[in-house]
Formats: sequence, structure tokens, C-alpha cells
Amino acid sequence: MNKFQKLVSFTTAAIFIATAPSAESYKVGSTATGVPFTFLDAKSGQIEGMMVDLIHAVGEEAGFEADVNAVDFSSLIPSLNSDRIDLISAAMLITPAREAVISFSDPVMPYGEGLIVNKDFTGTIGGGFSGLEGKVIGVQQGTVYLENLQKIDGIGEVRAYDSLADILSEVNRGRIDVGVGDKPIVSYQMSQGTYQNIKFVEGYESQFEGSIAIGVRKDDTELLERVNAALQVLKDNGTVGGIAVKWGLQ
Repeated sequence: MNKFQKLVSFTTAAIFIATAPSAESYKVGSTATGVPFTFLDAKSGQIEGMMVDLIHAVGEEAGFEADVNAVDFSSLIPSLNSDRIDLISAAMLITPAREAVISFSDPVMPYGEGLIVNKDFTGTIGGGFSGLEGKVIGVQQGTVYLENLQKIDGIGEVRAYDSLADILSEVNRGRIDVGVGDKPIVSYQMSQGTYQNIKFVEGYESQFEGSIAIGVRKDDTELLERVNAALQVLKDNGTVGGIAVKWGLQ
């Protein structure tokens, strides 16, 4: 091969590399406060957790790259519907109200809430939130728990917080009477020994149990089909179960 042929060959290769299609990428919204489902890792500065591992696995199976971004929980759906993100992968329950504005994948895993009180709490709280009269109740902004508690008369003052960590801290210090939050997340937090003065309300049964799933825009039907197809493969081959075990959720 002479110099001219080498130059042509090199130039052609360079053009091919420059014009080769890049990997398909979707922006994913995840929260920084939902350990172990989604959280900000202080060392890496990245969002990590069960739902982060899952969306990366779904993307690999479906043929796209998941670009995970930190978004406040209450801003996830608005961010999705304003095209700032393309997918939601967080500890978000499927509810009729949410299904009216976004679409959900097939369920990932069952989910429900727990009630947290200070270890010195001596009252009794029953199903349907009986026993909360006159109590100060902390609930995270944007959750189904807040939506429903605000509709119940006579249960006391309902305060909205930006994060579950804020609620646990307030109960731990005795500043509010009861905290309502995702039981798997609270269980994980309690297992880390950070909150020494809180406990679950014994015998309480979840009133808002459902399933968490991946969220997509209503008009992204093709993306939803790809996500569901990948999710089914990952359930069948044990990947979903393995990710849940890794994060202490099974």
C-alpha cells in the first residue's frame, strides 16, 4: 500500500469512527435520600442503590445507557413530564393518581409503609391510624402517605418534610410524635445504627401497600415495552432477585 492509499484508508476509518452512531442514552431520575433503593454515595458522588442497579441492568438488556440523575422525590413526575428526564427509577409506588399522569412498568417488588415512634412512646396505634389524635405526624413530601393522611380528619397535625432522613431525625430527637415512611427504607436505616431512639409501632399493618415500578411518560409506549421486556428477562434469570439480595431487601 503506497502513501496515498494509506492516507485514504486512514481518512476513511476516521470518518467512519466520527460518524458511527453513539450508544442510545436516557436520563433517569432517582432520589438521593431513599437508601437502599436510591441514595447519594458520599465517596463516589454518584446515585447508587437497588433501583439504580436495576435500571442499569434494564438498560443493558434493552440496549440503552441509563444516565442517572439526582432529583427530589416530589419533582420526579414533573421532571419526567417536562422532558428533563426520560425515566423514573426510585422507590415510587404505583397509584391510580400517578397512573393518570405517567405510565409504570410491570411491578418490581411489593412495598408498604411503617410507623416510627420514639422508643419512649407508650401509646397505641391501630389500623386506619386510630390513636393518632392530637399527635404530630411527619410525612415525606410527594408521597402517597402524605396524600392520604391529609384526607383523614382528627388524626392530629401532619407535617411534610423534604426527606425521610429528616423525619427519622425528628422522631429520634423527640420533636414529633410519629413518622410515616417506606418500611424497607426505614428498616435499612435502623439496621445501620444511626437512629438509636426510634422503633416501629408493633402490630401496625400497612394501609397503603402496593408495588414499586419504573416510570415513563404516557406517550413513550415503545420505551415502556422495551423496559417491560428487559425486566421480564431479568426476573426470569434471577438478576432482579440478586440485586434485591445485594441491598438487603430479600
